[in-house]
Amino acid sequence: MQSIQLQNDSLVEIATFLVRRWSEEDKMIVEISDKVETKTRLKENKVILTPLEKRIGNDFQKYRQFRTSLWYEAMRVKYCKKILSNDHAFGFILNTMETQRVEQLGRKIWRGMDNEIIFNYAYMLVSRPQLHTVYGKARIVEAFYQYFMFGAIKGEIQSSHFERIKKAGALGKKIVDKAVEEKQDTEWLEKQVSEIVKILDIDSLLTIPVSLPFMKAGMAMTKEELRRILKIVSKNKEGDFGTVDTDAVLRGDNVYDEYKVLLDENKKTENKGLTPEPIGIQTPTTKNVDETTIYDLSLINGLKTKFKEWKSGWKEQHLRSGDEFDEENYIEGHEPFFTDVKRSIKTKIVILLDHSSSIASDSLEYKKATLALCEVLSFLKVKFAVYAFSTQNRAVVCWSIKPDNIKWNSVSAKRLAQVVANGSTPLAEVYDKMFPVLQAKRPDIFLTLTDGEPSDPDAVRNMTKSLRGLGINMVALGLGPNTLRATTIANNLRHLGYEKTMAVSRLNDIPSKVMSILEG
Repeated sequence: MQSIQLQNDSLVEIATFLVRRWSEEDKMIVEISDKVETKTRLKENKVILTPLEKRIGNDFQKYRQFRTSLWYEAMRVKYCKKILSNDHAFGFILNTMETQRVEQLGRKIWRGMDNEIIFNYAYMLVSRPQLHTVYGKARIVEAFYQYFMFGAIKGEIQSSHFERIKKAGALGKKIVDKAVEEKQDTEWLEKQVSEIVKILDIDSLLTIPVSLPFMKAGMAMTKEELRRILKIVSKNKEGDFGTVDTDAVLRGDNVYDEYKVLLDENKKTENKGLTPEPIGIQTPTTKNVDETTIYDLSLINGLKTKFKEWKSGWKEQHLRSGDEFDEENYIEGHEPFFTDVKRSIKTKIVILLDHSSSIASDSLEYKKATLALCEVLSFLKVKFAVYAFSTQNRAVVCWSIKPDNIKWNSVSAKRLAQVVANGSTPLAEVYDKMFPVLQAKRPDIFLTLTDGEPSDPDAVRNMTKSLRGLGINMVALGLGPNTLRATTIANNLRHLGYEKTMAVSRLNDIPSKVMSILEG
């Protein structure tokens, strides 16, 4: 099996897509953290996953576990009303029973998950601690978990305790089956937990220690060891899953196709990503970034509707003469003929976003507007690149948000979300850093969005002249808190050699202004 380290950016992107598809909740976000175990925070619309490197097995086996644990969390999002902490026995037992309930409900929709669930069970069983390593009454709770989930326990336990565990396990299964059959929810299931607690003879507030894995992360079982454990799990799960083809489970053919695509995309990112960018251009980190805060879906959808005719390249327009007569328009006193007019879109544009300190107070709305613009450009299949600049550690940095050879996606959005507005407006220095890119790519339009005056106007004028000499159409969009200020900024920019300058006082107007530039 290939041993290629998948980047967290790639994993987060596909995990976000999958969790939203499985849960049917479009606002869900995914975070990868090595500080907490896999969990879902319903109020935050967030799933936190344990990284691949903390899982057992080879790269593909780790990915399969990662993917299946994500599926369970998606099912919790879809079917659970609450998720309690695992720190105490009551919450631990409720969550254990909920795992079985959401699994049954989820399997009715996602039948193709059966082999992956069985495969994941094998690794879950391997990862559980031996009972002799768990002390006090927490051992009884762990034994209940193992027996209820896998139909087997690891190690020995007092016979009197085991009888209670079997009785509690049987009742737990009966409760879950009833919940599924009668379409009961989390709140109903929660009321039944006290019966399990009573049978186990434990305190519902009993602290549950964090269980250490039986095997060290990264270790792989041999194929024979994995097959043996799969047979144990398959036999104990026959009542729920029927006869299991262990060879098919071992192969994981369907998921491997998806994994291969992920590997290929990962290679593309490594090869095409941002390492070839000239010195002075950096890539914002995307670790633990919530890009959903800069998504304004109503603005995005409104813009897509507004410009949807651009997707085909044609627009219906009413004229004094034309191809077809419109009676209603004639009666209403409007131009009576309509015809289809061809729209052309310049296919190559580079956008530079000013993130100096003056934009800081409006940074969120600014990012929402510029992200909406990027979504529409992507929707219309316009070839574009996006850069931003700000000051970091007293030095101006040009950030690559989206190169022109990579599609706009959630990773690009995360990069935009990560840029912090700070510093002055050293446009000439930024243009100098970008010059090699612009010289190589030769876009039709280089658009600068700025809300301030350049630090060195003469230097900007010289750089603008040099860039125009490459055949690039230099355009600037002045941003201001009101119409007067925006117009003043645009007028000042006009003296710096730009071929076209415009003014915007409302940030939500940015996308429409930019689209007007693209219309030929």
